[in-house]
Amino acid sequence: MRADAVRKERDELGERDLPDEALYGLQSLRAEENFSLDNRKTNRRLIYAIVKIKKAAALSYRKIAADPKHDNDSESGPGSSGGKPDKAEICGAIVAACDKILAGETEDAFIVDALQGGAGTSTNMNVNEVIANLALKILGKPAGSYDIIHPLDDVNRLQSTNDVYPTGLRIAAIELLRELSEGCAKLQEALQKRENEFEDVKKLGRTELQDAVPISLGAEFGAYAQAIGRDRWRLYKVEERLRQVNLGGAAVGFSNKQTTRWRFEVLEELRSLTGMGLAAAEYPMDLTQNNDVFVEVSGLLKSLGVNLTKIANDLRLMSSGPHGGLGEIKLAPMQKGSTIMPGKVNPVIPEMIIQVGIRVAANDFAITAAAARGELELNAFSPLIADALLESLSLLNRGVYLFRTKCVETLTANRERCAELLAASYAFAASHIGRLGYDRVAGIVAENQGDPERIRRALEDEGGTDNR
Repeated sequence: MRADAVRKERDELGERDLPDEALYGLQSLRAEENFSLDNRKTNRRLIYAIVKIKKAAALSYRKIAADPKHDNDSESGPGSSGGKPDKAEICGAIVAACDKILAGETEDAFIVDALQGGAGTSTNMNVNEVIANLALKILGKPAGSYDIIHPLDDVNRLQSTNDVYPTGLRIAAIELLRELSEGCAKLQEALQKRENEFEDVKKLGRTELQDAVPISLGAEFGAYAQAIGRDRWRLYKVEERLRQVNLGGAAVGFSNKQTTRWRFEVLEELRSLTGMGLAAAEYPMDLTQNNDVFVEVSGLLKSLGVNLTKIANDLRLMSSGPHGGLGEIKLAPMQKGSTIMPGKVNPVIPEMIIQVGIRVAANDFAITAAAARGELELNAFSPLIADALLESLSLLNRGVYLFRTKCVETLTANRERCAELLAASYAFAASHIGRLGYDRVAGIVAENQGDPERIRRALEDEGGTDNR
C-alpha cells in the first residue's frame, strides 16, 4: 500500500480525504482544523480516562447482551446481519483496542487540541474514532469501515459526551490527586526531618523583614511541615466529591429504562478498571450542569501553591548571599547562575516552585470563570476546566517532587551565620518585658542606640535576666 494512500469519509457537511492508515476519523480531522490554536493537545490523562470508560461500556454491554433475560430490542439486541460481527465480537474488539491505547501504542492518533468548542464532543469523538478504527484493524478490516464497527453506534453506545467527558475528568483528577497527596506526605516528612535536625540551631526570628525574637531554625521548618500537612489532608478528603459521576445520565442527566441496568453495570466495570470507589450520582443532572466540584479542587490546589510559594520564598531569603545576604541556610548548587558573574549560583528550585504556584493560581481563576459560565443543562467551557485543572495537578505533582528532592532534602544549615546574626541583634530584650515592662525596655534600647552589648549590660544592671 502506498504511503500516501487515502480513504474517504463523509458526513452531513461533506466528504474529506484522510490518510488511509489514520486511526482518527473525519470528526477528529474537522476538530483539529477548527481548533488549531497552539498544538496543545487534550491532556493524555483525560484521554486514557475516557478510554477506560469506553472499555467499561463495552464490557458491560457485552454482559447485558449475553443475558438471555435481556430484552433484545433494536438498541441493544444480539446477533448481526449482512456479515457484520455479532455483539460479543464487536465488544471484544473494542476492549482489545482500548487495551492497546492504554498501553501507549496510539499516541499520535489523538489530534484534537485541548481548548475546543462543544463541551468536549471533539475529544470524545476522537476517542470513539480511534477505538473504532483500531478495533476494525484488530478484526482485519480497513479503517473507516463503520458499517462493521461504528464510532457512535458501537463505541459510544448508550453514552453522551455530556456524561463521558465529566466522568473522565473526575477519574483523571482522582488519579493525579492520589499522587499529589502522596507527594505532599513525602514533602511533609522531609520538612519534619529538617525540623528535628535543626532543632538546636538558634537564630533570629523576623516579622515584616525586621528583627523580632529568637527562634530555632527547626521551628521554622516545623511550621512549614504543618502547612503542607493541611494541604495533604484537604486533597485526600476532596476525592470523596469527585467519586460521584453522572455516567449513564446521557445528554442532560436523565437515564431511561433502557439504560438503567447498563448504568449500574458500567459503573461496576469502571470501579474494577480504575480501583476507585465511583458511585452513581443521586441527581445526575446536577453533575451535568454544575462544575463547582472542580472549582473546589482547584481552590485546594491553589492553597497548596500558596504554601509552596511562601516556603520557597522563605528559603530564597534565608539562603541569600553567600556573603552579602542572610546566608542562614545553604541550598545545594544546581547550575550556573549567571552568564556574566563568575561563581554566581541562583536559588533556581525555589524560583521554579514559585512560578508553579503562580500558574496554579492563574488556572484557578480560569476554572472559576469557566465554571460560572455554564448555561442551563450544560457547561460549554468544560474543556478549559479540564485542561487547567489537569495542568495544575501535573505541575504540582512534578513540582512537589523536585522541590523535595532538589531543595528541601539537600539544603544545609549555616549554624555559624545563624548565631552571628542572632548575637548582632537585641532580640533578647523582649524577654525582659515581663519584669521591667514594655516602656522601660524600649527606653533602654533607645538610650543605648540599639547596640546589643550595651543593651545587654543595661538590662543586667536593672536586675538580671527574666527567666520566665
